[in-house]
Amino acid sequence: MLTRRSIRQNFLIKLIFASASLIFIFSSILYFYIEKSIYEEKHQELLQYAKNISNNKSIFYMNADSGDTLLGLDIEIIYLKKAHQDMDLYEKTEHKHTYLTLIYPFNLEKLSYLKITKEISQTKKILDKILNYIFVINIVGFVFVILYAIALSKMLISPIETLSKRLSDMNEHLMRPIKVEELPEEFEPLGETLNHLITRIQNFVKYQKELFIGTAHELKTPLAVIKLKNQVTLIKKRTPEEYIEALQVTNKTIDEMNIIVSNILNIGRQEGAQLEKPVEVDVILFLREKANNFKLLAENEGKELSINFEPSGFMAKLQLSLLNQIIQNFLQNALKFTSVEGLVILRSSQDDFGLLIEVIDEGCGIDESVDLFAPFKRQGNKSGVGLGLFLAKSAADALGAKINIKNRVDGVEGTVASLQLNSKLSCIIPRKKRK
Repeated sequence: MLTRRSIRQNFLIKLIFASASLIFIFSSILYFYIEKSIYEEKHQELLQYAKNISNNKSIFYMNADSGDTLLGLDIEIIYLKKAHQDMDLYEKTEHKHTYLTLIYPFNLEKLSYLKITKEISQTKKILDKILNYIFVINIVGFVFVILYAIALSKMLISPIETLSKRLSDMNEHLMRPIKVEELPEEFEPLGETLNHLITRIQNFVKYQKELFIGTAHELKTPLAVIKLKNQVTLIKKRTPEEYIEALQVTNKTIDEMNIIVSNILNIGRQEGAQLEKPVEVDVILFLREKANNFKLLAENEGKELSINFEPSGFMAKLQLSLLNQIIQNFLQNALKFTSVEGLVILRSSQDDFGLLIEVIDEGCGIDESVDLFAPFKRQGNKSGVGLGLFLAKSAADALGAKINIKNRVDGVEGTVASLQLNSKLSCIIPRKKRK
């Protein structure tokens, strides 16, 4: 159904109006050209009669096929009170007959003029028929224009209807990417954007399911421990010290549950951060500020944080809180798994994709066959809930960035956590080197 906000309706109205205007203008020009040509021919014919009479005292040189030209021709000499050097041509209609009259100087000394009148009723009828034919052709052409505009507009919105139908048939259990190669070239960017969105939705649904299952499992275990401890405590009477010890164990388990709940709340905050308005920020400047904060933490733990940033400036439009969550998680993990007197490196460089940010540690490494970005996945010899990398992955997807964790290949044990920001949404800003 077409509405006021319908693109198709606006297209139809504009195309029909433009086509109708073009048909009207072209038909008018054609008719006026035909009319002018016919009248010019009649004018020249009367003018030739007048010249022949003035010069030769005869209407025209008689030819075998020119007898009919005298039909409807009236010639007379008139006298005027004042001399007129110019000719006069006019048309009049009497009793449904149309006449074309030419006043031509004959003898200026006697103020005599030739008045040649030619009946052009048949010519007028022919012009009227031509006008009617043009009018009928315009109506037929206008109808064809309407049909063509409807068919063309339907063809133009057909890809959108196809995309809409495919998207309406999808649900969280059945989500298939759109075949971009089957779309018109102009709709390929839209198809790619929708596929990117579908991928994000698939990842979101997958992680949400894993999150719910993992949360239930993680909360079920400490609750079972609390219940078991309480049951054992209630079996027999105990000393106050033993009750205090049991309560301390229970409080410790509750603290672990609070950590899980806090991380789940962070997921909700992150989803809210994805809706924040992106701001333009210098990523390199942000990394320097972040590194300065973590340098103090590293020194306090007896570790070293080294930085190396290239290029000197890199502007990007993004949600800063999401970028902060990723870098903070990388640095926290790197410092947590790196031993005392170990080295953590934060560096950046430009590649074909955009800006590559890397955090390199000297930890225990990872099992690369395990999906560390799934919720509640933990590796290494340090405690944790296992939601940090899950949050980092979700933030990277929201930024349209790539995230990866792999083992070092330079002969040193440890991992390399990397984030690649897309250069389509950013640019390099040169800075003057400090002396």
